[in-house]
Amino acid sequence: MSSQTPSQSLTLNATELVKQGKFQAALDFIDSNQDELSTNAEAHYLRAVCLRRLKRHDDAITALDAVLNLDSNYVRSYQELGHNLNDQGKVSAAIKAYETAVTADNALLASWKALVNLYTKTADKAALERAKHEVSQLSALHPALQAVKSQLNRDNLSMADQICRDYMLNNKQDIEGMRLLADIAVRSKILEDAEFILESAVVFSPSHIGARFDYANLLIKRQKFGKAHEIATALNRQSPQQVQFQVLLAATLAGVGDTQASAKLYREIIKHNPSMRSLFLLLGHAEKTSGNLDAAIDAYQQLYRHAPDFGDAFWSLANTKTYQFTEHEIDHMEDYRARSETSVIDKVHLNFALGKALEDRQDYDTAFLAYQQGNQLNKDLLKYDIPEISKRVQRQISTCNAELFNRLRDVGCEDPAPIFIVGLPRAGSTLLEQILASHSQVDGTMELPNIMSVSRRLLGREKVAAGDEPNYPKILTELEHGYFRQFGEQYINDTKVFRQGAPLFIDKMPNNFLHIGLIKLMLPKAKIIDARRHPMACCFSGFKQLFAEGQEFTYGLHEIGDYYKNYVELMDHWDTVLPGFVLRVHHEDVVHDLETQVHRILDFCGLPFEESCIEFYKTKRNVRTPSSEQVRQPIYTTGLEQWRNFEQHLQPLIDSLGPEVLQRYPIV
Repeated sequence: MSSQTPSQSLTLNATELVKQGKFQAALDFIDSNQDELSTNAEAHYLRAVCLRRLKRHDDAITALDAVLNLDSNYVRSYQELGHNLNDQGKVSAAIKAYETAVTADNALLASWKALVNLYTKTADKAALERAKHEVSQLSALHPALQAVKSQLNRDNLSMADQICRDYMLNNKQDIEGMRLLADIAVRSKILEDAEFILESAVVFSPSHIGARFDYANLLIKRQKFGKAHEIATALNRQSPQQVQFQVLLAATLAGVGDTQASAKLYREIIKHNPSMRSLFLLLGHAEKTSGNLDAAIDAYQQLYRHAPDFGDAFWSLANTKTYQFTEHEIDHMEDYRARSETSVIDKVHLNFALGKALEDRQDYDTAFLAYQQGNQLNKDLLKYDIPEISKRVQRQISTCNAELFNRLRDVGCEDPAPIFIVGLPRAGSTLLEQILASHSQVDGTMELPNIMSVSRRLLGREKVAAGDEPNYPKILTELEHGYFRQFGEQYINDTKVFRQGAPLFIDKMPNNFLHIGLIKLMLPKAKIIDARRHPMACCFSGFKQLFAEGQEFTYGLHEIGDYYKNYVELMDHWDTVLPGFVLRVHHEDVVHDLETQVHRILDFCGLPFEESCIEFYKTKRNVRTPSSEQVRQPIYTTGLEQWRNFEQHLQPLIDSLGPEVLQRYPIV
């Protein structure tokens, strides 16, 4: 018995008739199945194809309206609309339809070919050259890989992966196939696989520019800036006029810490390519990281003047934490937030920026609504699933017990250089980093991904994908002892690129609190500092902060409260099984008695006192986190209890944290 639904049967049978060129028969068959047709966008699309092939163009366009009414993201409808308008000689309307199609799916070869012909009838030479380039690139691809690109453009990762892997079975060293497979891995957030694939592609074809370009961009994502910079430099020597290589080089310069050279190069690129609006954003970020706040603000302002709906320009201004929006800017953001044509991601950025602007004006109720709407939009956009933090914490507690650490007491690399600062985002970790990095014997780096990379390698993705229990952390009880030393030595070697020669260095990845057991086994002489902040202040500060990625638990008050509660439980466990390994530093204590806390921190790290740690705000260094401008100022207390202005909206957070956490920090 067939498992097909009547709607699926209609589509399959109609498709077969269309393939045979039996357009009238296909049309008659579709029209005879009105019950299934009413909700079947694919059948309406096939009906439109038949009508066009029968030269009934007006009827075909009406049929395409039906498709888009059922599914506004049915991209091929715009291509089919272009075919109809083109057949009718309506050049401008056809160009607009095709451009809409390729904007949504740039793998539509038929649309690009049509645009080449249409652009020759206009004066738009730049558009013609771009269309010719796209036709050349797509025509060189095997049809299967064209299909992969199209599926990726529709965000259908599983189908793209299936088609690509089937093709690669018989074409194992096809570089374009490898690039697409790596793209799928990146979008699936499996960066280790993507790196391996692209590294292999470069080995197979060292002269392949596209593979080298992709590899460098992937290395930037992996924060392997040194290697990425080498590739970017070589690509620029080879093709100095290629703008994308210049942008790549600027990004790697920022990555290796030369933010002034990065900003200079961004300015040069913008000078010759003023239409590349997003470069103003990258320029602003480089200037902000360097501490050139006025220059950063100017870049962000120029961006929104060039692109009024570019939400990230406003969020970047808000994210300086010191910028005060004008009434005109607030009205502007309100206007574009309400427009239907403004993209969802721009609305996310605008909501968070508005929240900050309205909070500064003490309009707390409206500000909260903006933060709430921004979080909800972001959650919907990213198809966010609540992380299973409780299960992850319980696995660590059950596996990483006192017996394990007694048995594996001295198996790791004994290099004492790393100082890990862990905790939750917005807990004051950047301030602690700035204090320590102001010491002559300590290098500040960034939030390094290396420990998390080790944990992911140990996880066993195949088991996770199958719904089974992950290998990590249980595998820690089974590994040969030598692996822990190898992990530690690899960590030390891989992080050298971020250091400037001091004996000690800081790794400020907050999420490493989940992996303190792994750190102890890898690097038993490392120091760990737990940056702790009042749960209400910390959680609400995270709720109103738009993170680039990796902190999805902040998108809801209940979720962030639950995450904080589990974090506290796990840190209590580490205190029990690894007494003295972690120093807890409360943000409120640092703010109220800086000198005492600085002495505590330095004593814990085995460092002599230096006055520069008290005057941390005078230290000139790159700071990449949202708190960059705050830690360039002396200590201030005004931020400690900002959450109280929103207290009437925070009951879901209070309920989620529960009395067992809040009793440690009484609300008075």
